[in-house]
Amino acid sequence: QVQLVESGGGLVQPGGSLRLSCAASGFTFNNFAMNWLRQAPGKGLEWVSTINAGGSITNYADDVKGRFTISRDNAKNTLYLQMNRLSPEDTAVYYCAKWDPGIYQNWPRGQGTQVTVSS
Repeated sequence: QVQLVESGGGLVQPGGSLRLSCAASGFTFNNFAMNWLRQAPGKGLEWVSTINAGGSITNYADDVKGRFTISRDNAKNTLYLQMNRLSPEDTAVYYCAKWDPGIYQNWPRGQGTQVTVSS
């Protein structure tokens, strides 16, 4: 079965950086687009970024474009999210999600990693 384990979250000051990782198993990683989602306190699940199976095409939500970079290492079955110039509005639980047909809220995802941006 699909297993996704995120790591790398934590507390960071505004303007700082974090790099999230997601270890994937239970499926053929390099056959699927992968995604990052996030859920801020009191808000719904939000799509952040997508990378295609080969790693050559990426997409970002408008509010993270230019600050976040999604990447993947198919040899290591690992997905990454480099987050720069973080702001308090980026505070959320971040989830790694495997692309599936249908709406993103139903994509298989991990347990999440907490990112808190605060001074």
